[in-house]
Amino acid sequence: MRLNVFLQRSGIGSRREAERLVAEGLVTVNGELATVTTPVNEGDKVTVKGKTVAVETKPIPKLYLLHKPVDYLVTNFDKEGRPTVFDLPSLKNSSLPRLMTVGRLDVNSEGLLVLSTDGPVAQAMMSPDTGLERVYRIRVRGSLTPKEIGRLAKGVTAGGIKYKPAIVRQDRASTGANTWYTITLTEGKNREIRKLMEYFGCVVNRLIRVSYGPFELGEIPLGSLREVPARKVGNFVEFLRSKGAKV
Repeated sequence: MRLNVFLQRSGIGSRREAERLVAEGLVTVNGELATVTTPVNEGDKVTVKGKTVAVETKPIPKLYLLHKPVDYLVTNFDKEGRPTVFDLPSLKNSSLPRLMTVGRLDVNSEGLLVLSTDGPVAQAMMSPDTGLERVYRIRVRGSLTPKEIGRLAKGVTAGGIKYKPAIVRQDRASTGANTWYTITLTEGKNREIRKLMEYFGCVVNRLIRVSYGPFELGEIPLGSLREVPARKVGNFVEFLRSKGAKV
């Protein structure tokens, strides 16, 4: 097994983080300083900062829920200097572990953003094979007909892209030019909801993600971060494994 893969599966962090630790001379294999090309075989002893690590002793990952505001990019760094979610005060806490985002929300979208300490868990959550439901409340200029809602429920091809079924429910009667809907997806293609609505002549002017799999936005204040209890994370990891995810 490649060393960076072994370290990632041992809960050390992303492969990039693993490679950084190796480059800084903090990783040994069988007592020898490791390089990025050092293989790890069954029975090998791997240490990080003097502490033995192993895939079978991997700790339960940590998951956090963020109430993302609008006007923040979901990225670690923006070369144009625009604010990212990692610039939020709640993510500046020095006691937080290294976190990666699970998927994205557009800069002008808001709501639930899940963050993870574990790369494979994040990848499994985003995989269409896992089929996690993402639920959004959206406000659009215009409205959908019952026939159009039925077409969305069967899946449509828009702009040459095939989209899986989307379950749409109108939340309230139209007020002026706007209509509120709740929409449930099982994948997260780039700007999927906006493109689907545009396909039917509507324009999304507000988008709020309210849940992602078993995790809900609830009453988390805007811009705030909440850690998911370890027991719930453990149960969720077992669910991912039941779906065939290698986590």
